[in-house]
Amino acid sequence: MKLTCARELLNHAVQTVQKAVAAKATLPILSGIYMSAKDNKLELQATDYEIGIKCAIDAQVDIPGQIVLSGRYFQELVKRLPGELVGIASSTEDRTIKITAGNSQFNLLSLPAEEFPVLKPLFEKNTTINTLAIKDNVLRDLIKRTIFACATEESRPIFTGALLESTDKDVRMVATNTHRLALKKSILENMNNDENKLKIVIPSKVLNELARLLTSELPVDVHICWEKNKVAFSFEDVYLESRLIEGQYPDYNRVIPPQFGTTATINTALFMDAVERVSLMAKDGEYNVIKFQFNSDEVIITSNNPDVGKAYETVPVITEGTEIAIAFNAKYITDILKNIGTPELHFSLNTPLSPASIKPVNDENYIYIITPVRTS
Repeated sequence: MKLTCARELLNHAVQTVQKAVAAKATLPILSGIYMSAKDNKLELQATDYEIGIKCAIDAQVDIPGQIVLSGRYFQELVKRLPGELVGIASSTEDRTIKITAGNSQFNLLSLPAEEFPVLKPLFEKNTTINTLAIKDNVLRDLIKRTIFACATEESRPIFTGALLESTDKDVRMVATNTHRLALKKSILENMNNDENKLKIVIPSKVLNELARLLTSELPVDVHICWEKNKVAFSFEDVYLESRLIEGQYPDYNRVIPPQFGTTATINTALFMDAVERVSLMAKDGEYNVIKFQFNSDEVIITSNNPDVGKAYETVPVITEGTEIAIAFNAKYITDILKNIGTPELHFSLNTPLSPASIKPVNDENYIYIITPVRTS
């Protein structure tokens, strides 16, 4: 193999695929980045069998071929190479790869390319595969507004992922750890009611990685295709494939209260600043609990940590309905305030022990349900 490519493009491709390089590989080959050069294209791949990422860039290919290099060393090297062009050439005599850039030359040992589990895109393997197209900015928003509500402990795997679902009218993403739930909907243009309905649970770490890669300045189509236990996302020069979480996702509609007795309208920025300040006193507490007293024109926010001290703050609100005192895990409140994206929000409640809701003002497509904490 012998090729020349732009250092910036190579660095982009390496950074794109490197999150799929196995950190603790049971098979040494999975610790490598696979590179295939032909037809003036260089394709990089990495996989740990849970997630696989592929990225293609333009290159001047003099001799086509395939190589695998250590993901760790190759990534660190490419990031620091001088100059604008990089030359990569394999030796026919041994398994070393010569990398040249500017006045620098490196010889890296390669791994056997024939052992690498090369990704075969889902849509190439099966022409009748389920597909859905969605704009990258829409998908990124679905992920950002929900993913923080996923569970982090592995005891119930289904909750460590987010549900991606399509209906006749919209596409939606749902995440929950059973103590809170985030639901975001987006209306899709040209939605085909005859298409196979999408209903899959994707690992949260895969969605975080996908959101990191969706960086286009102008909206581009992301083609989603899925089968029984796999999903793939294809856009621009990137292909990402992941295993799905198997199991039945619970009916999230059942945990959304149909109505509320009290609704407070609050300035998001003022509320967030106050909650973050008051929660400083609660951080070392067992449940990170802060209390809210919703009155007609203000909400009183308090925390009390016997080892640290007390905090008390008020924020102006407009409350409709009965006044109510309630307590929550402070992190569950600040997480939604960082992602709600509107100047004002509605905080709706029923009783001190029943689920509450936080929604943006004038946006019916986003809702966050949070379970209160029982206090003595």
